[in-house]
Amino acid sequence: MVETSTALLTDHYELTMLQAALADGTAPRRCVFELFGRRLPDGRRYGVVAGVNRVLDAVMAYRFDDAMLGYLSDRGIVDKATCDWLASYRFSGDIWGYADGEIYFPGSPVLVVEASFAEAVVLETLLLSILNHDSAVASAASRMTWWAGGRPCIEMGSRRTHEQAAVASAVAAYIAGFAATSNLEAGRRYGIPTTGTAAHAFTLLHDTERDAFGSQLDALGKGTTLLVDTFDVADAVKTAVELAGPDLGAVRLDSGDLPSLAGQVREQLDALGATRTRIIVTSDLDEYQIAALAPAPVDGYGVGTALVTGSGHPTCGFVYKLVAHETSAGELISVAKKSRDKISIGGRKYALRRRSARGEAEAELIGVGEQPSDDGDDRILHQHLITDGEVTGRTTWDQARDHHVRVRDELPRSASQLSRGEPAIPTEYLGDLVARNPFVRKEPR
Repeated sequence: MVETSTALLTDHYELTMLQAALADGTAPRRCVFELFGRRLPDGRRYGVVAGVNRVLDAVMAYRFDDAMLGYLSDRGIVDKATCDWLASYRFSGDIWGYADGEIYFPGSPVLVVEASFAEAVVLETLLLSILNHDSAVASAASRMTWWAGGRPCIEMGSRRTHEQAAVASAVAAYIAGFAATSNLEAGRRYGIPTTGTAAHAFTLLHDTERDAFGSQLDALGKGTTLLVDTFDVADAVKTAVELAGPDLGAVRLDSGDLPSLAGQVREQLDALGATRTRIIVTSDLDEYQIAALAPAPVDGYGVGTALVTGSGHPTCGFVYKLVAHETSAGELISVAKKSRDKISIGGRKYALRRRSARGEAEAELIGVGEQPSDDGDDRILHQHLITDGEVTGRTTWDQARDHHVRVRDELPRSASQLSRGEPAIPTEYLGDLVARNPFVRKEPR
């Protein structure tokens, strides 16, 4: 749960827009905002949604206390009337969205916010910062676990990112199939399994490598993982098995030519009778290296920097746009920015994943102003996350994790490819508003 207010985790202009709208009387107008990405990052065939539960917590924690209001007033950021309105801010609208673990494509309406302009506009930066970060990590993690092919992946990137981003990254990775994290705060706060043993510093602390291994085995038992590449790998493996016997849990390789080294270590372990001892590899892995290691006798992967930075794409490029609003006459109309290089499509969206009779995903159907019809094999993508200001759509991390496995299995096999290419399935728009809008394209830029 979010423990402190999220109200100032925002951009200055959110509140100046609010002040102007309060002054001119448009603030109460009913509006629809949507959060989506115009495209996938280069080389990606699909994206993964993560951060939805954190969004729910953040919206519930969007509150202004006296100190915050004093700051806004003293700095002249907003006027007294705006401060008075913010003092009682409570989101009372509705939010629909894709679940944690769901797959998204270009144009997917990942989040739909229906509320007054005043209530919805101030959430823009907060929603984008959470979903852009968490979904970027989850998207990278999904590619990694897909190519790991059932071999466990461990998230260990805390030292490569902001301390709070590290916690969020651990959760996003878990949703996308990672087995555990090295981050203890993620374990305490969210119940994510944690793991870890020793670094090179522990070996270097002792007079000999044998002393270090013996100490670790005494403290943690034979099931521990011994780091064997501080000095000579072959000598370290020999010493490890001499001390622990054939019941040694695992050895870890953190440097060198990992595919060939893993093969050599496997042969050595088997020759020494340690046939059940696993081989764990680390060392700045990404999905490409994990794919290259698929033929090697590797039993698990530890992934750090590439994971917590989205493997080269640290943001999803999500945007938050007004797509419909109530007029002064009380009519709800569609609106959209008309710039051709940053296209937006007006109208409230509804999303459906078209599937074949075999259950394979074929297209992302987006109804503009209406729900696409289900032919019996399809799947509605939106869940009602917040209803009249109350959270109604929370899922557990394990539910999100299971959901991701199911929906990723719906994708055509081409979705796993690491080469550049088109999204795994096309995005198609349906509805009368599409036909009447000259700025709508079948696939958004």
